[in-house]
Amino acid sequence: MSTTNNSQPSEEVDLGQLFKMIGNAFQRLFQFIGSIFKQLFLAFVWFVFFIKRCALIFLIAAVVGLALGFLLDKTSPPTYKSSITVKQNYATGENLYGSIDYYNSLLKDGDYEVLGRVLGLEKSVSEEIIGLEIEPIITDNDRVVMFDKYISGLDSLAASKVEYDVFVENIKDYKHQLQQISIKSKTRSNFKNVFDNIIGDIHTNIFFVNEQSKDLTELKQQKIALEQSLAQSDSLQRTYKRVLEQQMESKSTSETSITFEGNNDKNKTREFDLYKNDIELRREIVDIDRKLKDKENIVEAISSKQDSGFVDDTKELLGLNLSTKLYYLVLFTVLTFVILLGLEFLKFLEKYKPE
Repeated sequence: MSTTNNSQPSEEVDLGQLFKMIGNAFQRLFQFIGSIFKQLFLAFVWFVFFIKRCALIFLIAAVVGLALGFLLDKTSPPTYKSSITVKQNYATGENLYGSIDYYNSLLKDGDYEVLGRVLGLEKSVSEEIIGLEIEPIITDNDRVVMFDKYISGLDSLAASKVEYDVFVENIKDYKHQLQQISIKSKTRSNFKNVFDNIIGDIHTNIFFVNEQSKDLTELKQQKIALEQSLAQSDSLQRTYKRVLEQQMESKSTSETSITFEGNNDKNKTREFDLYKNDIELRREIVDIDRKLKDKENIVEAISSKQDSGFVDDTKELLGLNLSTKLYYLVLFTVLTFVILLGLEFLKFLEKYKPE
């Protein structure tokens, strides 16, 4: 009994120490979280004072950039841009993007003679080309449709693990069906033949030609089979109609009962079922005709406006297309901010420089 009584205070002491340790752990955790928010607040305050201290310098940089952009916009020769929108009926995107990269590499190397021969241009015209671009034309709604189509092809377990943001981030630009090809030039020229040559290069690709041939053959065979089934269905309906007419002639009108949908199978005709089957067959034939039309062209141009080009004074900065004046304004301001921030960082490091 004495042993049991001596052990109880020890257990109470151990529990007290345990609760004290837990309390200290929570206290340290809260202090750590509080220190993070404190440092973030101090960093925000420092940033505000940094902007306030250098506001005049930023203003001067913005004015200089705006003035330079205005000067270049007035004195620099104009840049002309021609564009065409194409629809990919096959997975030609990677090939298209590779072709554009090849043309740009010829421009970078200054090989205007080869570029002119490939694009069907005179050397003098190819020398005026600044660059070629290709980008997808897609909306957020199109991305949602693509995601739903992709998810529908997976089983429920795999679909539950796919997130929309990850899907959109990982999908390649060349996989989108609609693509816009653009040419920038120093002079206004008609680049319709160039766009035709780019599309024609895809149409002569052996792989896509073979894929197109196989698809067209398969679709035509499906259409023939459906047309034969439709003809047999029509013949069956005519035969069934003659049988009904003979039955009606052999019986009196009062004894004959013909319904489209009855509870008695003997009194129920199948004419309506045959009629619905005809409608379904005709619908499938229409769908196949549409697919045949889509497969007639590997890549087709759906918009060929601006063949002679239009003045394009925009420049790309951080993924945004800005006018020349706004481009240099933002560029000078950002560069000034980065330089001043770097100088402040160096001053901060000087404080911890070992003596």
